[in-house]
Amino acid sequence: MPSQFLVGIFAPAPELAETLRQNLSQDSYVLKQVPDEATLLSWATTHHHQIDCLILQRSVNIEQLLEQLEAQKALLPIILIDDPASPAPAAENTAALDEQLVSSSLQAVVTYLHQENLSDLEDCIHQAIDRFLTLSIGDRDTNSPPAVADSSLSVLTTKQQMLAKKLKERLGYLGVYYKRNAQNFFRNMTRAERQELLEKLSNDYRRIILSYFSKDATLNQKIDDYVNVAFFADIPVSQIVEIHMDLMDEFSKQLQIEGRSEEILLDYRLTLIDVIAHLCEMYRRSIPREL
Repeated sequence: MPSQFLVGIFAPAPELAETLRQNLSQDSYVLKQVPDEATLLSWATTHHHQIDCLILQRSVNIEQLLEQLEAQKALLPIILIDDPASPAPAAENTAALDEQLVSSSLQAVVTYLHQENLSDLEDCIHQAIDRFLTLSIGDRDTNSPPAVADSSLSVLTTKQQMLAKKLKERLGYLGVYYKRNAQNFFRNMTRAERQELLEKLSNDYRRIILSYFSKDATLNQKIDDYVNVAFFADIPVSQIVEIHMDLMDEFSKQLQIEGRSEEILLDYRLTLIDVIAHLCEMYRRSIPREL
């Protein structure tokens, strides 16, 4: 069965909520309607990895709500929509909101839909998700698509991967699972951005190493998240090997100081093989098939 999209709806106006439900097929979407802003924030924060899109009614508190979502790092495609029972917002109010969003990293994940175009809601969801898939991590090129500046690199890349996979299963997009933004590639980063990414990869790899032979139930997820970051940054396998060797050298020196055998480090070759196998498989599957 094709994957369904989980869509959160916050629409205090009953007429709008009902119209939204009528315009979204239950075969394609699982709808979660939340009654108030507090519930929305709690649900979006706790389930942001599962949620595929949020549909929010424009209200007097919308700026504050968006800021709270941003503070909770709830990076999601968001559709902002007017209440059909209310008059369209004045141009100056719309401009003020848009101006407020310019300085926010959430600008890049917000898509606007006018009350007169609710019949286009499904297309708007796909557009919002497609836009989200092309987001870059850093604001490095003013001529590029809107960017999200977020220190939690794996949050965005993991969410992009999950959404792209659903798009491929649900809509049959060819290659959308591997729709990467070249602006995020390691070779296109500034020196400072490369250093920041390498430090993150090294720290995350250390955590994987330290829990590899434990009963850590989250180990597979840690490896998946690690590989996601490396893949979307187009990190070469040789760089992962170098990170591994540097860490093993560090551990070796510590064991020598403690007068302990270094033989245990040989077991961690399995960790390297595991991570490389996952990464190579992603690269292999990203090569377009010949028609």
